Amino acid sequence: QVQLVESGGGLVQAGGSLRLSCAASGRTFSSYGMGWFRQAVGKEREFAAAISWSSGSTYYADSVKGRFTISRDNAKNTVVLQMNSLKPADTAVYYCADYHSRAYYTNYALIGGVDYWGKGTLVIVSS
Repeated sequence: QVQLVESGGGLVQAGGSLRLSCAASGRTFSSYGMGWFRQAVGKEREFAAAISWSSGSTYYADSVKGRFTISRDNAKNTVVLQMNSLKPADTAVYYCADYHSRAYYTNYALIGGVDYWGKGTLVIVSS
């Protein structure tokens, strides 16, 4: 089992920045990568960003590319999502995701590709 604990959500004005963190514990040795999904009210959960533990390769949804940066700290089993130039459309619950399948490299953007989820942290961007 893996436990994921997110932190860093909150309220910010449009154009501002927030930094989300996710700390993993438990069977972290079998993880291929970690990432973030988000879900706005009335919408489906969607992929935002992911990063590979071994290579550090990063993947972003088009909607966040150029504004969000995902990074990792292998020693601490932690990933960070730095969110800049936030827009009201970024308002959502952000969920940390952990991938334990080799299919991660092709399925990182799919909800079904995630093996473990955090409980989520709320980000509200006011206009």
